[in-house]
Amino acid sequence: MAAGNRQDSGDDFIDDGVVAEINITPLTDIFLVLLIIFMVTSSAIVEAGGQTGVNVNLPGKGTAADDVGSENDLIVAILEDGRVVSGGRDLDESGLSELFESAFRVSSQTTVILQADKNVPHGRVVEVMESARARGLTNLAIATQSGD
Repeated sequence: MAAGNRQDSGDDFIDDGVVAEINITPLTDIFLVLLIIFMVTSSAIVEAGGQTGVNVNLPGKGTAADDVGSENDLIVAILEDGRVVSGGRDLDESGLSELFESAFRVSSQTTVILQADKNVPHGRVVEVMESARARGLTNLAIATQSGD
């Protein structure tokens, strides 16, 4: 056998080439740091902007109630185009009905706080209020801007 020829005779041999290994530890560290950053920022955004996560141009300069924001509150936003949003999700009529029914099952004392844009027709706000009332939720409130 010539020195330049290498034949595989069935025996295992070690090639003197480069051994490539992937060390995923730094990659895992980066993902964990990013996860922590996203968790902290999303918590800060929810606390700063309320539960809906959408901007609603609230009407009026009413007096602010001090007791708004308890655990039994269900915040529902009605956007300028008439869409209904709660918990960051767009809701159609059946989704809104399910939301109200599940809130009633949790507590019959649940307060529905409507954050309706000031350009939403009054009839749309009444429709959402009547939907809540039909599902047994009678504690209804309409959010306004504070009188500052």
